[in-house]
Amino acid sequence: MWTSGRMSNAKSWLGLGVSLYFWGLMDLTTPVLSGTPTRPGRLEAFLSDKPQPHPRTKRSWVWNQFFVLEEYTGTDPLYVGKLHSDMDRGDGSIKYILSGEGAGIVFTIDDTTGDIHAIQRLDREERAQYTLRAQALDRRTGRPMEPESEFIIKIQDINDNEPKFLDGPYIATVPEMSPVGTSVIQVTATDADDPTYGNSARVVYSILQGQPYFSVDSKTGVIRTALMNMDREAKEYYEVIIQAKDMGGQLGGLAGTTTVNITLSDVNDNPPRFPQKHYQMSVLESAPVSSTVGRVFAKDLDEGINAEMKYTIVDGDGADAFDINTDPNFQVGIITVKKPLSFERKKSYTLKVEGANPHLEMRFLNLGPFQDTTTVHISVEDVDEPPVFDPGSYFVEVPEDVAIGTTIHTISAKDPDVTNNSIRYSIDRSSDPGRFFYVDITTGALMTARPLDREEFSWHNITVLAMEMNNPSQVGSVPVTIKVLDVNDNAPEFPRFYEAFVCENAKAGQLIQTVSAVDQDDPRNGQHFYYSLAPEAANNPNFTVRDNQDNTARILTRRSGFRQQEQSVFYLPILISDGGQPVLSSTGTLTIQVCGCDDEGHVLSCSPEAYMLPVSLSRGALIAILACVFVLLVLVLLILSLRRHRKQPYILDDEENIHENIVRYDDEGGGEEDTEAFDIAAMWNPREAQAAGAPKTRQDMLPEIESLSRYVPQTCAVSSTVHSYVLAKLYEADMDLWAPPFDSLQTYMFEGDGSVAGSLSSLQSATSDSEQSFDFLTDWGPRFRKLAELYGASEGPAPLW
Repeated sequence: MWTSGRMSNAKSWLGLGVSLYFWGLMDLTTPVLSGTPTRPGRLEAFLSDKPQPHPRTKRSWVWNQFFVLEEYTGTDPLYVGKLHSDMDRGDGSIKYILSGEGAGIVFTIDDTTGDIHAIQRLDREERAQYTLRAQALDRRTGRPMEPESEFIIKIQDINDNEPKFLDGPYIATVPEMSPVGTSVIQVTATDADDPTYGNSARVVYSILQGQPYFSVDSKTGVIRTALMNMDREAKEYYEVIIQAKDMGGQLGGLAGTTTVNITLSDVNDNPPRFPQKHYQMSVLESAPVSSTVGRVFAKDLDEGINAEMKYTIVDGDGADAFDINTDPNFQVGIITVKKPLSFERKKSYTLKVEGANPHLEMRFLNLGPFQDTTTVHISVEDVDEPPVFDPGSYFVEVPEDVAIGTTIHTISAKDPDVTNNSIRYSIDRSSDPGRFFYVDITTGALMTARPLDREEFSWHNITVLAMEMNNPSQVGSVPVTIKVLDVNDNAPEFPRFYEAFVCENAKAGQLIQTVSAVDQDDPRNGQHFYYSLAPEAANNPNFTVRDNQDNTARILTRRSGFRQQEQSVFYLPILISDGGQPVLSSTGTLTIQVCGCDDEGHVLSCSPEAYMLPVSLSRGALIAILACVFVLLVLVLLILSLRRHRKQPYILDDEENIHENIVRYDDEGGGEEDTEAFDIAAMWNPREAQAAGAPKTRQDMLPEIESLSRYVPQTCAVSSTVHSYVLAKLYEADMDLWAPPFDSLQTYMFEGDGSVAGSLSSLQSATSDSEQSFDFLTDWGPRFRKLAELYGASEGPAPLW
């Protein structure tokens, strides 16, 4: 019979120790609870929460559960319990063996007495129980005296763990102005002690910091608001400290704390207000549309969506000239220009601006109104504006045969400023690279400067500039679209070279070719061409022309019996006329070859040489003879060229032409004759030149520009409108490649006998009747002393030489 028990120990006694003895050599199949005596026989007992439902095998020893306190701090091993068998006579013949979890490491057994001790510090939070196996052996033979069986050692809890907030610190948010008792957050503390044993794990919550704003439920740990009308704008952040204490909050219990950071979230409980009731702004009249004039701001103590603002212009005389928009980032109202401004039309505006919250909360409407207004005064500042064209664009139609200098339209601009400065007009040359047009600088009359050709340029898009006279930096512009209208100035012609053939066996009236024509003009009613034989071929006996009335014509034969030996090629002039006003015409030539054909009209040969060659000489032989003659001629020319190069000495081209770079001066003074390099006739006295005859013609230019009076009506030269005449002469000079730049010619006064100044030369001065004094040369200093002696008055007699 086995016995097991729990011995009390003065050092470790913290609870009730129970020693239970079980007698057994009797059979018992029904388990019993610990401490319950059984009838004689083999016993088996288990300490558990409920009896095991399945039958147990017969065992010759029974035992109960052992309990041992955790956290033993003594120096001696902690006594756990004792195992004893009724076969043990106390003579040491029985050997007790312990195996299983912690055997030999955590727990040891005296193999003679069966006493079990814990040799390590036990912690229930690390391991709550150990399962071991006991064995009784015959010390001499090693034979088991009892069957091996399991038993459990449970670690009994003590209050050695404080509550802990595993999720702390906490962060929570609650709306401002929330009612008292509004739930904020729930905190939970965990105690590692055994919740089934005593009050070691019974936690009670309390608030250490955060009153009187918040409270905590002692059992659930729910934090609630405890003060009404908490205002975020007054205080936004709160730090609340919560304590959790075990042992039901009794004295001696362990405690843990955590921090809860509570933020009041914003609600729309503050209406917007403008800090200024009057704003003064200014804007330049040249400010473009959508440019910023200024900003207004309605202050709102709320944030986020509750501080969003919508600005509108609710009144004032500037509602049609200005607009206001809300900056979504800074919630300011941006006033912008809605339409062009003019200082001359209106110098100031007044706006009434409203700022309002678009998102409202019904429970706070009594704190409103959630809108405010302010007045904005805007002054328009004057700037020097560029000239303005009226209208803003021009469309002009002009026929292409208009004369040079004709005014096709008058462009008008004015200074929008009060000063109304004078305007000067010009053409942006980048828009008119061909310089087809000219604008009068003062009147804005747009004129043609070159002949227009619709077939070359049918549209011209130019830009006319208007500049203020007093401020050249102020320049306005206007687009001018010019459409060149078509006139009948191009005669119709063949689109390509026409070449036809006629068979020798052709009959009269046979069609040999169909021709058509093209015309660069573009009449409104379409082209219509007329075909006929040229006057010089009106009585042509060989061919005739039939107009198809569809802008084409047929060429027919008038006879038969064509022969290549008689005439192999015919040239037929055809007159083509258009239907324009005036009627224009041209003559096109149709080349007709006479060919040999078969009976079906297929061409066999159009070359007459087959009929001209002798019978005894073939074509190949004739070609060979001509090739030999050509080779002989080339050899002769080559020999003559080589002989010429041998006789002629080697002279550089620069030496041959060196006389062209030398200007010789044979004489000195007046009457130079080196006029080959420069025409000195321009420096002669005009009256002397006329008396002596026509001056010598210059070699490097034409003597005078050919007149272009055919481009300009004769009345232009004498009428008050001189622009057309000047433009025509300018075009004439530009088109004449041989004319010098007379537009930059400068006139110099002449000197000599015929000029007002007379001759400045000292030659022949002795023959002059006039007396000239040079006494002033003595006042010019030592450098002119010699001249003063030569030309000045002498005090003594004149020297002789």
